[in-house]
Amino acid sequence: MNTVPPLYFIVLGAVVFLIAMLGFLTRRSLIQALMCLELMASSVGLTFLAIGRTMPDGGLEGMVLATFLIVIGAAEIGMGLAIVMLSFRRHGDASTDDIDLLGG
Repeated sequence: MNTVPPLYFIVLGAVVFLIAMLGFLTRRSLIQALMCLELMASSVGLTFLAIGRTMPDGGLEGMVLATFLIVIGAAEIGMGLAIVMLSFRRHGDASTDDIDLLGG
């Protein structure tokens, strides 16, 4: 059975990361920016798994790093949604234009 070379996954991860970064830098909505940020983290996880697959132990390091990335992503989304809710309560809008007004 033929397997897909890890280079394909690395290139896919890089392309998805660049698309997500472009989306993060151009979006005005905080929800869309958070989605792009999570997509960037997922593409890094894909790259960790692809590089880990080339290691002699079968990719254990890549799997561990990807697992940590998923845990950090879950915490990131929790904090990000709290910031979005705070922005919406204070300003009635969840736009990145008003994010500097959240300072105490």
